[in-house]
Amino acid sequence: MISRAERSTFSDWAWTIDRWLLAGVALLIVCGLVFAMAGSPPVAERLHLSTFYFVHRQVLYLGPAILVMIGVSFLTPRHVRRAAIVLWIVSLALVVGTLFFGQEVKGAKRWIFGIQPSEFLKPAFVIMAAWAFSEGAKRKDVPGNLLAIALLPVTVAPLVMQPDIGQTMLISLVWAGLLFMAGIHWFWIFGVGGAGAVGAVAAYKFLPHVHARVTRFLDPQAAGQGVADTFQADTALYSFISGSWFGKGPGEGTLKRILPDAHTDTIFAVIGEEFGLFVCMGVAAIYGFIVLRGLYSASRNDDPFCGFATAGLVMLFGLQACINMAVNLQLMPSKGMTLPFISYGGSSLISLALGFGFLLAVTRRRPHIEPVVETAHVGPAPMGAAA
Repeated sequence: MISRAERSTFSDWAWTIDRWLLAGVALLIVCGLVFAMAGSPPVAERLHLSTFYFVHRQVLYLGPAILVMIGVSFLTPRHVRRAAIVLWIVSLALVVGTLFFGQEVKGAKRWIFGIQPSEFLKPAFVIMAAWAFSEGAKRKDVPGNLLAIALLPVTVAPLVMQPDIGQTMLISLVWAGLLFMAGIHWFWIFGVGGAGAVGAVAAYKFLPHVHARVTRFLDPQAAGQGVADTFQADTALYSFISGSWFGKGPGEGTLKRILPDAHTDTIFAVIGEEFGLFVCMGVAAIYGFIVLRGLYSASRNDDPFCGFATAGLVMLFGLQACINMAVNLQLMPSKGMTLPFISYGGSSLISLALGFGFLLAVTRRRPHIEPVVETAHVGPAPMGAAA
């Protein structure tokens, strides 16, 4: 027995999908290719690679990413939940595996088998937390809120051990947003907030790289006195100053040649130097539009799970963009987080496409139509039946 609302054809998809969200992400993807051509060539040349090596790789990753996003968007909410469970289990196992077999990069073990599993863990965690909170809201006999609370430490503990404080903070913020939406008593909200504050202080005290980044951010004069220097942050900020309102023009930037991670973490600074602050504000406006559109859809969704999932996924998307842009503008300590759909990275791009596919799936318009049961009739029609 299959309901008509669950049957998916391409024509149905085209009419039921949120085309504003799809247009927003398509615009970001196009912008990402343009900005990759501006920011990645100097990095490729420093690594003795072909000039457009990272651009070609980004295009290569883009094909599977689009297929994943479109394919996942066809899923029903039930299948979204099932896919998220599988993805969460596999991703969490791989994150734990990185602690023992992962490749160490810049003092952290985050890569295994050529992928960064924490990128895929994020959207899966959001779907599972949304499911738990929504079940708790619908059914009093299901301890959904307790399951959601237990889900957070299980997910972030391996990330802290890598260590990956940036992803831990991002996941925790999204979870806190869903907790607030669930209408939990203020006592628990303040309790969770206090636990988060204790965790932040503990990270500052006991994790050397976190201590260095925070100290460097609060007191730039401490650079070189046992604290890492501020070269990357300062160069990123100077890029915005150099570009001013209208930028130097595509390919005309000079600071990008010495800017570390110009194709990933600091690509927003490259945009500022070559395209100017007006374009930067336009990029930020696209992210803001997607988040506001998603929150609007969440508020109008009658299905509690779809509402929670929509809000959680757009919060994940928007907060990641905000953190990246804030770091580039020296508004917060460095986190090593990519700019969604614009920064270079295979794991990042495909995981973002997966998360956005989930978002499109849970925001699709589904009419409430009774299930249709198809049965074969054998024998003569009953007396009095309509022809």
